Amino acid sequence: MKKPEILYQDEHLVVVNKPADILSIPDRFVPEKPNLSDILQADFGQVWVVHRLDKATSGAICFALDADTHKELSLQFQERKVQKRYHALVEGCPLSETGEIDRPIAPHPTVAGKMMASTKGKAALTYYQVLTRYRDFALLEADIKTGRTHQIRVHLSTIGHPLMVDPLYGKREALFLSEIKRKNFRLGKHAEERPLLSRLSLHAHSLEIQHPQTKETLYTEAPYFKDFRAVLNQLNKWNAL
Repeated sequence: MKKPEILYQDEHLVVVNKPADILSIPDRFVPEKPNLSDILQADFGQVWVVHRLDKATSGAICFALDADTHKELSLQFQERKVQKRYHALVEGCPLSETGEIDRPIAPHPTVAGKMMASTKGKAALTYYQVLTRYRDFALLEADIKTGRTHQIRVHLSTIGHPLMVDPLYGKREALFLSEIKRKNFRLGKHAEERPLLSRLSLHAHSLEIQHPQTKETLYTEAPYFKDFRAVLNQLNKWNAL
């Protein structure tokens, strides 16, 4: 596969823009599946995993290139000193411009791999801000203060605004242009509509850490991928308020 875009690198760490539908680390059961860790090791030698992104989430992710940096960065994540901001395309639009979701998250009791908001779960805190309102959707920025599995996906679904595309917590597996254009949409007689977006509508937009060696603030921003940009372009054209 094509090598990921490097957003920052030095002798101690590397930050890349992870494409959607590639694992952050090797799969436990099928280790030969393509994953970022293996791809980066081909170029950098041994890399240390600091944090992860869901397979279907794109965006900024950091790997350490030595054991000391790994230890320092892991501590920053553990002590919640890292700023991770995600951009999410969601169903509908929250009434308020900003909000806080403070709901513990636990594994779903009957659906393997699914999480849910539960008083018996681990503490989870998400702040969000509306970046752009559309007629049927919204672009939000989510700032997570904890790193629970599927945190943003679970939290946004609990307030009635699940990700635009999320087969597990939302209402669709893919987004089609006809859902944006509605009555303005026309398809050729024998044409079959192809999806605009067929993965999670979630992108890790920026990452801010303290560089373990220089102690300076290191801020990296990950550009949207082509499919995410295409949805925003169509929303601005056909679904604007």
